Amino acid sequence: EAIMVGDIEVVIVEVRGDRVRVGIVAPKDIPVHRKEVYDAIQKIHEAHETNRQERTEQEGNNDQDR
Repeated sequence: EAIMVGDIEVVIVEVRGDRVRVGIVAPKDIPVHRKEVYDAIQKIHEAHETNRQERTEQEGNNDQDR
């Protein structure tokens, strides 16, 4: 069994009891992660963006002090 989502193929590899193994075939330029891994990556990106914005604001304040 397979489902196509755009260029991404989602395949049911195995069903064993109440567990289902899923395979995903996607182009190399599309990252594929489990949800918990994706969420962790998003948190890291958000933290980096927050730090970048804070540094930019501090640099702007330092320029105003001159």
